[in-house]
Amino acid sequence: MATRSPTPSSSDTRQRLLFVTGLAGAGKSTALDVLEDLGWETIDNFPVRMLDRLVGEPGHGGAPLAIGFDSRTRGFVPHEIITLIKQLALRDDLDLTFLFIDCKTSELERRYNETRRRHPMAQDRTVQEGIAAERELLEPLRRWAEVMVDTSELTSNDLQTRIRELFGKDHQAEPSLTISSFGFARGMPPLADLVFDMRFLDNPHWVEELRDKTGLDQQVGEHIRKDPEFDTVFAQIKTLLLTVLPRYAAQGKAYVHIAFGCTGGKHRSVFTAHSMAKALREEGFSPTVRHRNLSSRVADAVEGPVTGTEDTPTTGPGRDTH
Repeated sequence: MATRSPTPSSSDTRQRLLFVTGLAGAGKSTALDVLEDLGWETIDNFPVRMLDRLVGEPGHGGAPLAIGFDSRTRGFVPHEIITLIKQLALRDDLDLTFLFIDCKTSELERRYNETRRRHPMAQDRTVQEGIAAERELLEPLRRWAEVMVDTSELTSNDLQTRIRELFGKDHQAEPSLTISSFGFARGMPPLADLVFDMRFLDNPHWVEELRDKTGLDQQVGEHIRKDPEFDTVFAQIKTLLLTVLPRYAAQGKAYVHIAFGCTGGKHRSVFTAHSMAKALREEGFSPTVRHRNLSSRVADAVEGPVTGTEDTPTTGPGRDTH
């Protein structure tokens, strides 16, 4: 079969078909999981004799399809698989790639000893003998494969990254990004990846004409921006996010939740979350914004007692008691 690029050009209208095999324990399941996250339809241990029915008639099109098989697959005969795939390769509507995932015997032995799982070809033999038998069985497919990944020195995360590089889209898919606001007095968000505490900022709650407003109101935003520390800290957080978000994408993280908190979740956190979402949109991101406590009742008991005398509320930062 002629060697093809694992990632065809965007103008290629053929259906992508990827066959994934390799030694048991080398990482086939991990590779298929990553491909599924990348938008491929994935099927593992599909009966080889039914492969032509699965692919469909010429012109069928559809999503890219990854099919995994190994020595445990029903009807697994390497030379028959090669013959069948050669026939499929003659079709003009398919773009075929064959991936073999390899690993050194010593590393496979270590993995099986750690997990205490039985090698599928060991039966009453040792793990080493089972690996040797499988390696001999798969050798024709290993020689024939267009793409080979050796996982001997790779962590699971390394393998995931390699699969994304080989079979992902031309552009790096960004995670689904959520930016939220919340009030610490009503509990931390349980699933946030990054949490920023904005309680150091001057609190609009203690300004009577701003108390019933929210961080989405212009007057509240102007009040918060007057805090001498706001612009500096906001810029630092933005720089941090612009640094880590591409790294999250490179690691294949599908969802990123960034949360900004203040005491009641109505003023400082709301304004900061709204402002950060706007700033990230200008950088090409598409965040979803959620304000958890925006509709919560305003209460002095939640915000904490004002620092200073009862008759004269302070106007500077540091008025929250936590």
